[in-house]
Amino acid sequence: MAFFAITFVIPMICSVIAQDGTFLHFAIAAAINVTVGLVIAGLTRNYKRELKARDGFLLVTLAWVLMSGSAAVPLFIALPDLSLTDAYFEATSGLTTTGATVLTGIDSLPPSINLWRHTLHWFGGLGIIVLAVAILPLLGVGGMALYRAETPGPMKDEKLTPRITETAKILWITYGGMTLVGIIGLRLAGMGWLDAICHGFSAIALGGFSTKDASIGHFDSPMIELVLISIMLAAAMNFSRHFVAIRLRSFSPYRQDPEVGALLTLLGISMLIVALLLTVHETFGGFLISLRHAAFTVVSVATTTGFSSEPYDSWPVFVPMWVVFLSCVVCSSGSTGGGIKMFRTLLLVRQAQREMKQIMHPSAVLPIRVGGQVIPERIIASVLAFLFLYFMTIVILTFLLLLSGVEIVSAFSSIVACVNNLGPAIGPTGPSGNYQGFTEFQTWVCTVAMLLGRLEILSVLVLFSPAFWRK
Repeated sequence: MAFFAITFVIPMICSVIAQDGTFLHFAIAAAINVTVGLVIAGLTRNYKRELKARDGFLLVTLAWVLMSGSAAVPLFIALPDLSLTDAYFEATSGLTTTGATVLTGIDSLPPSINLWRHTLHWFGGLGIIVLAVAILPLLGVGGMALYRAETPGPMKDEKLTPRITETAKILWITYGGMTLVGIIGLRLAGMGWLDAICHGFSAIALGGFSTKDASIGHFDSPMIELVLISIMLAAAMNFSRHFVAIRLRSFSPYRQDPEVGALLTLLGISMLIVALLLTVHETFGGFLISLRHAAFTVVSVATTTGFSSEPYDSWPVFVPMWVVFLSCVVCSSGSTGGGIKMFRTLLLVRQAQREMKQIMHPSAVLPIRVGGQVIPERIIASVLAFLFLYFMTIVILTFLLLLSGVEIVSAFSSIVACVNNLGPAIGPTGPSGNYQGFTEFQTWVCTVAMLLGRLEILSVLVLFSPAFWRK
């Protein structure tokens, strides 16, 4: 908490430049975080010991819960109409890169507040955990447990360098470099510097916060949309692939990655289908304008970003349902996106194919391969368990919203959007609305959904198993 308070300097500098009157609010919030953090550190410093593997799950979960509370303090202080529940929801949405919001009048928010919201996206996307993995070893606390607890899919056993600290730094540099390229691209495409920085932070983190109530539709610029599509596609891929491709100066790492091929194929086919559907229904003037909005919407929603150029929930019903479904499966492992992840999806497809072959040839030995690699049975079992918990999480939380009075489509789509860290759903919580209309109970349900989705569900639920606490 004390270290995280340093990041408050970013909006404080912005406040001084913009003279928006929030400098003192962020200064007070930073002082609160430093004080509470140092008090906790002082009270517990006599209990230092080596971090064990299972401690990583507890530390990651508590860190995300605590950092969301820390990040909510300046929002709660600076925005008097914002309740503590809504402030925590907004901060959690930022750090989990969900992009769901309870705020209206975003265009008129102080620039420093908007920058803070987007900075949370940037730290949440790859920043906080990579920073923790890089810093904690310097404090005598091993980082591998954190890395394995936080990192999904095949990235768990894939290190770019022998030392986890060096791996974290490499990913940090890659992430930062891509962010800088995105910001410059948006500035050249016509955005002002503040908008370019904010949307660059959002896009690289696949977050979805915007400085405008109308999101990207406010700019009505094909060039801005094209730059954002490029950033979102890159961010939806495995970041280790980007580093290897840059180091080798070759596209071969992308060609060898089965997730990239499946991701691009699925998105490309979906763009054409949606564009044709919009053309047939005469939603826009013709095929080209339909393709423009179809491409942006499909990429934005499928990659769990959540930007909108048009209110797609008013399009033919197939479109919003299909793109929300895509948000469950499209993003690669090791990306900043949410959902099941493409690696798990490919693995499940291979498993289904194996089961059908096994019916015909019961005695055959049929190993599952993804990208030419044989997948151990342990990983297959883990993926199946994750998939069960993923769907049960959505079902249980959807029923909680239904019990509280939310209409069925809104309840289901809102939970799916939060678990996938997508943000906008369908209906009142869609691209034309937000989560402001939810009660405190409903808001907390969605907050839990965001945290579960960001931490890959298993990393959180394992804390509630008796075996975790057994010595």
